[in-house]
Amino acid sequence: MDQVALVKLFRDQGGLTIREGNGKPVTLIKPEDWEVSMGQDWVYLLFDLFQIRIISAQFSEVSLDIVEYASKPTIYSSPANSQVPVDLKKDGLIRFSLIRDPDWNKLLFQLSQPVLAQLDSKAKPDVEVKNYFPLFGPNVKELYLGAEGDVKIIKG
Repeated sequence: MDQVALVKLFRDQGGLTIREGNGKPVTLIKPEDWEVSMGQDWVYLLFDLFQIRIISAQFSEVSLDIVEYASKPTIYSSPANSQVPVDLKKDGLIRFSLIRDPDWNKLLFQLSQPVLAQLDSKAKPDVEVKNYFPLFGPNVKELYLGAEGDVKIIKG
């Protein structure tokens, strides 16, 4: 995966669509470029645990530990903070994932901010990579994490 080229495309265009190793497209955009017409089916991608504070409301230690020690790719739903656009929230919740795959994590780190991703995007891919995107795997889990430490399995 050519990190430099992807970062340049992202910065020049304000986002990009990547066809990953399974042939599925994923669109990445800056959160500030999201518009209501784009829908609510977006997931914040994080490269560092502490980025959760940017998008989520108060987060309990229990919930933080669950995210930190998760061994499989997981999409979390959690109450959003007031900085997240109201129309991006679904029932007051946002979806996010801490990306641990080394290549994808490095790309996100180089973008240096949380980005929004639309999985199975309908957009025409700007680039193709051989790397598999971790949230398209068969072992992806979905969990709800509440502010008080409550946890609910959405998809296990």
